[in-house]
Amino acid sequence: MAVDSARGSEEAFTSAGASRVMAAACRAAGLDDRSAELIRFGENALFRLASAPVIVRVARSVEYLPAARKEVAVSRWLAGEDFPAARVVEDLDQPLMTDGHPVTFWHVIVEEGRGATYGELGATLRDLHALTLPDDLDLPRYSAFRLSDLRLERAVRIPDDDLEFLRKRGRELKERLAELRFESPLGPVHGDAHTDNLMVDRNGVVHLIDFENFCVDHPEWDLEVAAHEHDRLGWVTSQQYADFVGAYGRDLSEWPGFETLCAVQEFKMTTWLMQNVSEGEDVAEEVGRRIASLRDDAAPRCWLPY
Repeated sequence: MAVDSARGSEEAFTSAGASRVMAAACRAAGLDDRSAELIRFGENALFRLASAPVIVRVARSVEYLPAARKEVAVSRWLAGEDFPAARVVEDLDQPLMTDGHPVTFWHVIVEEGRGATYGELGATLRDLHALTLPDDLDLPRYSAFRLSDLRLERAVRIPDDDLEFLRKRGRELKERLAELRFESPLGPVHGDAHTDNLMVDRNGVVHLIDFENFCVDHPEWDLEVAAHEHDRLGWVTSQQYADFVGAYGRDLSEWPGFETLCAVQEFKMTTWLMQNVSEGEDVAEEVGRRIASLRDDAAPRCWLPY
C-alpha cells in the first residue's frame, strides 16, 4: 500500500508509540484494538488482539517496508509448500503503512505451553534449507551490517567514544567477512535462527516465525546462532547443542570461518540492544557490558539474554 506518512521514521520507537500505531492500523483494517496486549518489544512491537485471534506486528520505521513486504511473501510461499510456519491474515491488504510504520497482521498460533527444543530447531532448519526457492520469490542476500549501520546512525544515549569504536569495529568486520569462503551452496536462510523464533502449537507441531531477515544465502548464517550461543555465550548447554547438531547433521564450530561469523553476530546483537537503551537502566547496563567486551576478542561474553 502507499505510504501515508514518513514522519514516524524520524521519531524514537517506543512501546507507547508503537501502541498508538497499532490502534490506528487496526481501525484502518476494521479490527478492534481494545484490550490489545503488547507481547514483545524488540526489532518490532508485537500485539495480541483480544477481539480476534490476530497478532499485529509494528515495524520501527518506513525503512523496514521492504522487509515487511518480504515477510508477507515468504509466509505465503511457505504456506504453499505446506511448511509449518507463521501465516499472514489473507483477507487484508498487507503491509499497511500507518504513521510511517509498516504494520502486518498474522494468525495466532495457539501454543502447547512449552518452548521449542534445540533438536527441533536443528530439524526445522534442516527441512527449511532443503526447500527449493521459486523463481518468482525475490529475496535479498543476507545483510550482515545494514541494520547495524542504521542503528549506529540513529544511536542515542551512547558515549561518543563507544560509537566511534563500534563504527571502527564494523569496518574491520566487513573486511574480514569479505575474505570468508563458505562451504555450502546458496538457498533459503531464515536469518535469525534461534528457538525464540519457533512456536510449538497445541498439536505439538513446530512453526517457524519471524521472516524479517529471510534471504537467499549460505546456510552457515542460520547454523551460527546456536553454535555461537553454545561456544561463546554459554546460553546453550552441551546436550542442547548436541541435539541441534544431531538433528541438522553439521557442527558449524568445526568450520574455519566460525570465529568470523561469531564476531559479526556479537556486533549485531550489541547494536540491536543499543536501540532500546532508553527502555530501562538494565538495558543500558547490558549495552555497556557488551560494548566493553567487544573491545577484547578473547574476553568472556558474560552477556544477559534479551
